[in-house]
Amino acid sequence: MTSPMKAETFFLLSDAALRSVIDRVQPGDFDKPVPASWSSIENPTVLDILKSHAYDEAWVPGVLAGKSVADGDELRDKDLLGDDPIAAYDALNDTATAAVRGGVDVTSTFRFQYGDYPADEGLSHLAMYRATQAWMIAKHLGIPFHLSPELIEGLNEWVVPHADEWRSFGVFPPAIEPPADADDETRLLCAIGFWVP
Repeated sequence: MTSPMKAETFFLLSDAALRSVIDRVQPGDFDKPVPASWSSIENPTVLDILKSHAYDEAWVPGVLAGKSVADGDELRDKDLLGDDPIAAYDALNDTATAAVRGGVDVTSTFRFQYGDYPADEGLSHLAMYRATQAWMIAKHLGIPFHLSPELIEGLNEWVVPHADEWRSFGVFPPAIEPPADADDETRLLCAIGFWVP
């Protein structure tokens, strides 16, 4: 029997997966439209999604320190991507990775816009978002990508047991019946409603 995966490990695996996809996004992809459900802005593009992920990465050290956008948000209107969006994202990703690797106080509270959560649960939320976005962006742009066995393990441990709860919040679409010959990745994606043949 394997030991439970630490939330920090799950986050780091998910964050690395998302970076591996973003690093293969080409400048010619920036203006391509993405599904409206990916963003709250009108007619979102790939670059808009990169901006969102840059913002999310930039907030990680603050979240670990117990900060909240309710206390002020100096990042919201800041140009975090500049003239080289991928390199800028990677730099923010490096900082977020270092912050998590530096240690997470498991007794701390993560203060998100949608509520306060214990550190482990908060990290799992951040990881879930990154892992699913990695798969969706790759699928949307035709970038070769598969969830690693370790990341599948983390998603099965931290996310799938709560999939129906998240589905009730509108985070996940309805579950899909997996094909008879489904592999581990396909079964996972079916459980959270993201699988596309």
